[in-house]
Amino acid sequence: MSDDRRRGLSWSDGDPALRAALSVPVGEGLTLDGAATTLWGSPRHGGADAALDIGPTFVRQVGGWRLGAEGRYHLFPGASHQGYGEVGATAGFTLGPASLDLAARYAPRQSAIGGDNLYLSAGASAAIPDTALTVSGHVGRSTGEVRDAARAQRLRPGGGYWDHDIGVDWYRGRWSAGLRYADTDIEAPDSLHAGATLIGRLGVSF
Repeated sequence: MSDDRRRGLSWSDGDPALRAALSVPVGEGLTLDGAATTLWGSPRHGGADAALDIGPTFVRQVGGWRLGAEGRYHLFPGASHQGYGEVGATAGFTLGPASLDLAARYAPRQSAIGGDNLYLSAGASAAIPDTALTVSGHVGRSTGEVRDAARAQRLRPGGGYWDHDIGVDWYRGRWSAGLRYADTDIEAPDSLHAGATLIGRLGVSF
């Protein structure tokens, strides 16, 4: 990908990144998930060379709704005292080629992030009939308590903020590619690698 951008913030200092992810089924609706992403000495995460995201995900279909819960711990090799954990809940509804997803993710108070962090988001996607293309978009809001302003800048530069994106993805067999426009309402001087950008990606799954 041309930038590892999460919740409107670049984790890779605006530079290209590589990501590998693995999901292992361990029970009905339960998987153990892990992902590793190159960060190349990210200043946002104490000079970390990579981010490792690990934890379980549970998903169950209830009527027309897809309900999920997850836990994630984020590790940062190459940096000290940067790891933090969070939990999340999701609800998704699919109607034909379109889907709607709502999510809440919460990181309890931890010294590594200077307080706690709540992220609420809503997203929608729709496959374009008779094509390999899917269009999608989302909007999210980050808030939380600040106990250490310097450390809280990692996840909430300048305090609470909104982010949004819209994009198009192409899927063909194991291959996928995408182009996405992302932005936030974070104002200068806290807007470094948080402003409007186009992000390209290429992926393959096995």
